[in-house]
Amino acid sequence: QLQLVESGGGLVQPGGSLRLSCAASGFSLQYYAIGWFRQAPGKEREGILCISSSAGSTNYADSVKGRFTISRDNAKNTVYLQMNSLKPEDTAIYYCAARASGCGGMAVWYKYWGQGTQVTVSS
Repeated sequence: QLQLVESGGGLVQPGGSLRLSCAASGFSLQYYAIGWFRQAPGKEREGILCISSSAGSTNYADSVKGRFTISRDNAKNTVYLQMNSLKPEDTAIYYCAARASGCGGMAVWYKYWGQGTQVTVSS
């Protein structure tokens, strides 16, 4: 059974950092593009960053440029989202998703999804 599990979310003060993890089971992440998305209350799901099978990254959200980075550790079958200089507007549920072909910024292009992890940025 193919499964993605996100972890690492929580409550953090503005300016703080979090690292989210996306761990896969039942398949090898190294052959997939992995995207990170987020969804705030009342808003559509937004693509943030994607990392391809060759470890190239693509940014889909100007609001996170220079603050968020994506990386992968194929040996651990895990993709990470490092989030620095967090702002209250980063508050959302964060999801990772897998796509057999290359990166894309649209959620509908991804077949496999995790359950999400809540990130709350507040003082």
